Amino acid sequence: MAIKTFTTGEVLTAADTNTYLANSGLVYVSSTTVGSAVSSVTISSCFSATYDAYKIVATNVVTTGTQNVTFQLSGITTGYYGNIIYANFSGGTPASVGYNNISTITYAGGTQGQMLLLNIDVINPFLAKAKFFSSPYVDQTNAGTSTAQNNQSTSATGFVITPNVGTLTGGQITVYGYRKG
Repeated sequence: MAIKTFTTGEVLTAADTNTYLANSGLVYVSSTTVGSAVSSVTISSCFSATYDAYKIVATNVVTTGTQNVTFQLSGITTGYYGNIIYANFSGGTPASVGYNNISTITYAGGTQGQMLLLNIDVINPFLAKAKFFSSPYVDQTNAGTSTAQNNQSTSATGFVITPNVGTLTGGQITVYGYRKG
Protein backbone atom coordinates (compact mmCIF):
# COMPACT_ATOMS: atom_id res chain seq x y z
CA MET A 1 0.00 0.00 0.00
CA ALA A 2 1.35 3.42 -0.92
CA ILE A 3 1.98 5.91 1.85
CA LYS A 4 -0.29 8.95 1.61
CA THR A 5 1.14 12.28 2.71
CA PHE A 6 -1.40 14.67 4.19
CA THR A 7 -0.93 18.43 3.96
CA THR A 8 -2.05 21.21 6.30
CA GLY A 9 -5.77 21.87 5.99
CA GLU A 10 -6.51 18.65 4.11
CA VAL A 11 -9.47 16.61 5.32
CA LEU A 12 -8.72 13.20 6.77
CA THR A 13 -11.70 11.12 5.66
CA ALA A 14 -13.20 8.13 7.38
CA ALA A 15 -12.14 6.00 4.40
CA ASP A 16 -8.50 7.13 4.78
CA THR A 17 -8.59 6.46 8.52
CA ASN A 18 -10.14 3.01 8.10
CA THR A 19 -7.64 2.07 5.37
CA TYR A 20 -4.63 3.04 7.49
CA LEU A 21 -6.00 1.39 10.64
CA ALA A 22 -6.83 -1.81 8.76
CA ASN A 23 -3.29 -2.01 7.40
CA SER A 24 -1.43 -1.35 10.63
CA GLY A 25 1.40 -3.69 11.67
CA LEU A 26 0.62 -5.26 15.07
CA VAL A 27 -2.90 -6.26 16.02
CA TYR A 28 -3.95 -7.03 19.59
CA VAL A 29 -4.96 -10.71 19.98
CA SER A 30 -5.26 -11.36 23.73
CA SER A 31 -3.98 -10.44 27.16
CA THR A 32 -3.71 -12.66 30.23
CA THR A 33 -3.32 -11.48 33.81
CA VAL A 34 -0.72 -13.50 35.69
CA GLY A 35 -1.97 -14.91 39.00
CA SER A 36 -0.23 -14.73 42.37
CA ALA A 37 2.91 -16.85 42.95
CA VAL A 38 2.23 -19.18 40.00
CA SER A 39 4.74 -21.78 38.80
CA SER A 40 3.74 -21.30 35.12
CA VAL A 41 1.38 -19.31 32.92
CA THR A 42 -0.63 -20.98 30.16
CA ILE A 43 -1.98 -18.82 27.35
CA SER A 44 -4.60 -20.75 25.33
CA SER A 45 -6.32 -20.08 22.01
CA CYS A 46 -4.10 -17.15 20.97
CA PHE A 47 -2.66 -18.58 17.72
CA SER A 48 -4.83 -19.13 14.64
CA ALA A 49 -4.78 -18.98 10.85
CA THR A 50 -5.43 -15.23 11.05
CA TYR A 51 -1.69 -14.48 11.49
CA ASP A 52 1.52 -16.30 10.58
CA ALA A 53 3.71 -14.38 13.05
CA TYR A 54 3.14 -13.13 16.60
CA LYS A 55 4.76 -10.91 19.25
CA ILE A 56 4.45 -11.86 22.93
CA VAL A 57 5.23 -9.22 25.57
CA ALA A 58 5.15 -9.40 29.38
CA THR A 59 4.60 -6.22 31.41
CA ASN A 60 4.81 -5.72 35.17
CA VAL A 61 5.26 -9.44 35.94
CA VAL A 62 7.17 -9.87 39.20
CA THR A 63 9.51 -12.86 39.62
CA THR A 64 11.02 -14.63 42.61
CA GLY A 65 14.19 -16.70 42.57
CA THR A 66 14.50 -16.98 38.80
CA GLN A 67 17.09 -16.04 36.18
CA ASN A 68 15.17 -17.06 33.07
CA VAL A 69 11.85 -18.39 31.82
CA THR A 70 11.17 -21.17 29.34
CA PHE A 71 8.66 -21.15 26.47
CA GLN A 72 6.78 -24.18 25.15
CA LEU A 73 4.11 -24.28 22.44
CA SER A 74 0.94 -26.13 23.42
CA GLY A 75 1.05 -29.75 22.30
CA ILE A 76 4.73 -29.63 21.27
CA THR A 77 6.86 -31.16 24.02
CA THR A 78 9.99 -32.10 22.10
CA GLY A 79 12.18 -31.01 19.22
CA TYR A 80 13.32 -27.55 20.33
CA TYR A 81 16.73 -26.54 18.96
CA GLY A 82 18.38 -23.23 19.66
CA ASN A 83 20.93 -21.11 21.43
CA ILE A 84 21.51 -17.95 23.35
CA ILE A 85 24.43 -15.71 22.51
CA TYR A 86 25.19 -13.34 25.37
CA ALA A 87 27.83 -11.23 27.06
CA ASN A 88 28.37 -10.41 30.70
CA PHE A 89 27.83 -6.74 31.53
CA SER A 90 31.24 -6.41 33.22
CA GLY A 91 33.32 -8.71 30.98
CA GLY A 92 31.81 -8.20 27.57
CA THR A 93 33.29 -11.37 26.05
CA PRO A 94 30.57 -13.15 24.04
CA ALA A 95 29.54 -16.66 25.04
CA SER A 96 26.77 -19.02 24.02
CA VAL A 97 24.68 -21.91 25.25
CA GLY A 98 23.10 -24.26 22.73
CA TYR A 99 20.48 -26.94 23.10
CA ASN A 100 19.46 -29.81 20.90
CA ASN A 101 16.09 -31.62 20.81
CA ILE A 102 14.82 -30.61 24.26
CA SER A 103 11.29 -29.97 25.60
CA THR A 104 11.25 -26.13 25.72
CA ILE A 105 13.00 -22.98 24.61
CA THR A 106 15.29 -22.54 27.59
CA TYR A 107 16.11 -18.81 27.49
CA ALA A 108 12.86 -17.20 26.28
CA GLY A 109 13.15 -14.31 28.73
CA GLY A 110 15.16 -13.15 31.70
CA THR A 111 14.66 -11.23 34.91
CA GLN A 112 16.11 -7.96 36.08
CA GLY A 113 15.47 -6.80 39.63
CA GLN A 114 12.55 -9.19 40.10
CA MET A 115 10.85 -8.05 36.86
CA LEU A 116 10.26 -10.44 33.96
CA LEU A 117 11.71 -9.23 30.66
CA LEU A 118 9.88 -11.08 27.91
CA ASN A 119 9.55 -9.94 24.27
CA ILE A 120 9.28 -12.91 21.89
CA ASP A 121 8.63 -13.07 18.15
CA VAL A 122 7.15 -16.41 17.01
CA ILE A 123 6.76 -17.37 13.35
CA ASN A 124 4.38 -20.15 12.18
CA PRO A 125 3.09 -21.40 15.55
CA PHE A 126 -0.30 -22.38 14.09
CA LEU A 127 0.98 -23.70 10.77
CA ALA A 128 1.90 -27.35 10.19
CA LYS A 129 5.51 -26.46 9.38
CA ALA A 130 8.72 -25.35 11.10
CA LYS A 131 8.34 -22.74 13.83
CA PHE A 132 10.93 -20.03 14.63
CA PHE A 133 11.53 -17.93 17.74
CA SER A 134 13.63 -14.88 18.57
CA SER A 135 13.85 -12.76 21.69
CA PRO A 136 16.21 -10.37 23.42
CA TYR A 137 17.54 -11.73 26.70
CA VAL A 138 18.54 -9.73 29.79
CA ASP A 139 19.12 -10.91 33.35
CA GLN A 140 20.99 -9.44 36.33
CA THR A 141 24.44 -9.87 34.76
CA ASN A 142 24.04 -10.72 31.05
CA ALA A 143 22.42 -9.51 27.84
CA GLY A 144 22.05 -11.23 24.49
CA THR A 145 19.74 -12.80 21.94
CA SER A 146 17.92 -16.11 22.14
CA THR A 147 16.88 -17.91 18.94
CA ALA A 148 15.28 -21.31 18.41
CA GLN A 149 13.31 -23.50 16.06
CA ASN A 150 10.99 -26.47 16.18
CA ASN A 151 10.55 -28.54 13.01
CA GLN A 152 7.46 -30.47 14.09
CA SER A 153 4.37 -30.16 11.91
CA THR A 154 2.03 -29.93 14.91
CA SER A 155 -0.20 -26.86 14.99
CA ALA A 156 -0.09 -24.95 18.29
CA THR A 157 -2.90 -22.71 19.54
CA GLY A 158 -1.18 -21.49 22.70
CA PHE A 159 1.93 -21.64 24.88
CA VAL A 160 3.28 -21.98 28.43
CA ILE A 161 5.80 -19.68 30.17
CA THR A 162 7.63 -21.29 33.12
CA PRO A 163 10.33 -19.79 35.38
CA ASN A 164 13.40 -21.99 35.87
CA VAL A 165 13.18 -21.33 39.63
CA GLY A 166 10.59 -19.54 41.74
CA THR A 167 7.27 -18.02 40.72
CA LEU A 168 5.57 -15.31 38.68
CA THR A 169 3.07 -12.79 40.08
CA GLY A 170 0.82 -10.13 38.58
CA GLY A 171 1.19 -8.13 35.41
CA GLN A 172 0.10 -9.06 31.91
CA ILE A 173 1.25 -11.28 29.08
CA THR A 174 -0.07 -9.82 25.82
CA VAL A 175 -0.11 -11.46 22.39
CA TYR A 176 -0.15 -9.44 19.16
CA GLY A 177 -0.44 -10.72 15.59
CA TYR A 178 1.64 -9.34 12.73
CA ARG A 179 -0.89 -8.34 10.08
CA LYS A 180 -0.47 -10.12 6.75
CA GLY A 181 0.31 -7.87 3.75
